[in-house]
Amino acid sequence: MKTELDLVGERPRAESVSEFTRRIKTALEAGVRPGWVRGEVSNLRVQASGHVYFSLKDAGAQLGAVLFRGDAIRQTVRLQDGLQVVVYGEVSVYEARGQYQLIVRVVVDDGVGRLQQQFEQLKVRLAAEGLFAAERKKPLPPMPLTIGFITSPTGAAVQDFVRIITRRKWCGRVVVLPAKVQGEGAATEIVAMLRLAERLKIFDLVVVGRGGGSLEDLWAFNEEPLVRAIASCALPTISAVGHEIDFTLCDFAADVRAETPSAAAELITSHFVSCSERVGQAAEAMTALVDAGVQHAATRLDHARSRLRLLTPAGQIEQGFLRLDDLTNRLAAAWRHSTHRRREELAELRSLLAQRSPEKRFQLESHRLLALWKRLQAASPTSVLNRGFVIMRDAAGRPVMRRQGVAPGTPLGAQFADGTLPVRAE
Repeated sequence: MKTELDLVGERPRAESVSEFTRRIKTALEAGVRPGWVRGEVSNLRVQASGHVYFSLKDAGAQLGAVLFRGDAIRQTVRLQDGLQVVVYGEVSVYEARGQYQLIVRVVVDDGVGRLQQQFEQLKVRLAAEGLFAAERKKPLPPMPLTIGFITSPTGAAVQDFVRIITRRKWCGRVVVLPAKVQGEGAATEIVAMLRLAERLKIFDLVVVGRGGGSLEDLWAFNEEPLVRAIASCALPTISAVGHEIDFTLCDFAADVRAETPSAAAELITSHFVSCSERVGQAAEAMTALVDAGVQHAATRLDHARSRLRLLTPAGQIEQGFLRLDDLTNRLAAAWRHSTHRRREELAELRSLLAQRSPEKRFQLESHRLLALWKRLQAASPTSVLNRGFVIMRDAAGRPVMRRQGVAPGTPLGAQFADGTLPVRAE
C-alpha cells in the first residue's frame, strides 16, 4: 500500500505564478491577431512619460488599453472620457498584475472608423474580383499631347498642375473637365466626365484628382461606381488624389497612382523633359562641332594665304630682307658675345694679378706685424702697471711671486707705473 508521501511524489511539477502567467501571455499574443475594436473611452490617464492609459467599454464589457508615447504623438484624435472611438491594436498581458490589455496603435473617431471599415471591406471585395490586378493596367503614353484633367476648376489642384507643366515647358494641351470632388453627387459627376472623355476621343490620357483632405472629404473617390468606371476606362488613367499619405480606391483602380496633382504633372512631363534635355545637349554638341569646323577651316585658309604670300616675288624679296636682317642680328650678337667674353677673361686676369701682387702681400704682412706688436704691448709689464697693478720686488730686485716665504720685516720694493716705492713686510 502506497503512503501519502508517495502519492504526492507522483504529482506533476507545480508552475510558479510567473511561469503560468507567461504561458498565458504567449498563448494570448500568439492566438489573438491584431484587429479593430470599437468602444467608449473611460478612466483616461495621461502619464508624465507621455503614455496614455484608458479603458474601452460598451454595455457588456470593459477592456484595458494603453497608447504608448511614440504612437500617441502620431494620433489626430484627442482622447477624452466618453468619446466613441475605433482603435487598432494587439492584445498583450501585463505580467506584474496578471492583466491582459490592448496595445493601441491607431485611434480614429467612430464616424471615421465606420468609413474606414467600409473602405477596407470594399477594397477586399474589389480586389477579389481582380479589379486592381496589375495585368489590367494600361501603360501611359510616353509623350501625351492632350490631357483631360477631371477636377474642380476652382481648386488648388488645377493651379498646381498647370504651374508644374508650365515651369517644365511642356508643349501639350490640358483640358479641364469640371466636376465636384467632394460631397454628395461628386462621384456621379466624375463618372460622367470619364464617359465624356471616352466619347470625345481627343485625349491621350485622363487624370482624376484633387487636393488633400480628411477621409470624409476624399470619400467620393472610394465609391464603387467611380472605382469601377476608372478601372474600365478605355483611356490610360492617373489617380492624383490628396497628399502622399492619402490612399483611395481610385488609386488602386487607376493605371498609375500619383501622390499629388503636382506629382502627376511631373510624371506626365518627365519623358518630355528628358527628350528636351537630350535635344538641348545635341544642339550644344552640334554647335560646338560646327564652331570647331569653322575654326579649323579658317586656320587652314589663313595658312594657305600665308604660303601664297610667301611665293610671290614681293614675298621672296621680303624673305630675303628678313634673312639679311636675321644674319646681321646674329653677326652682331656673335660679336657682342665674343667681346663680352674677352672682357670677362681680362677682368679675371687682372683680379688674379692683383691677388698675387707683392704690394698687396706687403700690406697683409704689415697688418699681421702690427697686430702682433699690439698683442705684445698688451702683455708687457708696463701695460699691466698702467692698468693699476703693482709688482712687488725683493731687495735683489726679483719679483715676489708668492706671499709664502716673505718674513716679517723683509724690505720690499713696490713698483708702480710711475716709479718704485720701498715698503716693509709686517
